[in-house]
Amino acid sequence: MKKYIAEFIGTAVLVIFGCGSAVAANTLLGESGATIPLAYSTLLIAFAFGLSIVAMAYSIGIVSGCHINPAVSLGVFISGRMSLVDFVGYLVAQFLGGIAGAGVLVFFFGSNESLGTNGYGELSALKISAGTAFVVEMVLTFVFVLLILGVTSSEKTASVAGLVIGFTLTLIHILGIPFTGTSVNPARSFGPVLLAGGLPLSQVWLFILAPFVGAAIAGIVYRTLIAIKEA
Repeated sequence: MKKYIAEFIGTAVLVIFGCGSAVAANTLLGESGATIPLAYSTLLIAFAFGLSIVAMAYSIGIVSGCHINPAVSLGVFISGRMSLVDFVGYLVAQFLGGIAGAGVLVFFFGSNESLGTNGYGELSALKISAGTAFVVEMVLTFVFVLLILGVTSSEKTASVAGLVIGFTLTLIHILGIPFTGTSVNPARSFGPVLLAGGLPLSQVWLFILAPFVGAAIAGIVYRTLIAIKEA
């Protein structure tokens, strides 16, 4: 149960700081209307998500491994490093944590508008199609989960794993934000959109399915190629 509570807290923190920074940055951008703040806001949001991972990795990592992402848990499960019972428990805790984090943001901002939700079409800065959004989310999640499986597989890299994972997530957000707002995490997408509603809610299926597909591929690649070499 301690592992599940840790995952609940970690996911809530990720949503509060990551999505909260997105709402704050976009609010400031909307008020300024300037071009330069757009690049600034992208970096701000990217680092907020990345540093949230770093903070949680070195606080709850020793308890649960700090997945705080259903896609990561799926990759770990497929790679053979997690039981089915724990996989289900982690997913429940993560989705509940995402909802709780979004609830805190509603209290902070006094509104359920946006909450850092993801989207495609008119909800995308680049106005991409659903097909493009699916591929973007799948590829970014594949890279992220494969990196996690690799960097956490050896005691030699365990001490720096949190930093590597956090800065990789930052990099992924820098690329992904203009396309979809960057999900690569079904719980991070589901919690905010559940409370925000509207058009983003009708699109959330993509930000649940695509990360799971990318994570599954990463788990298979790791188990069939990389894990064999490490053994």
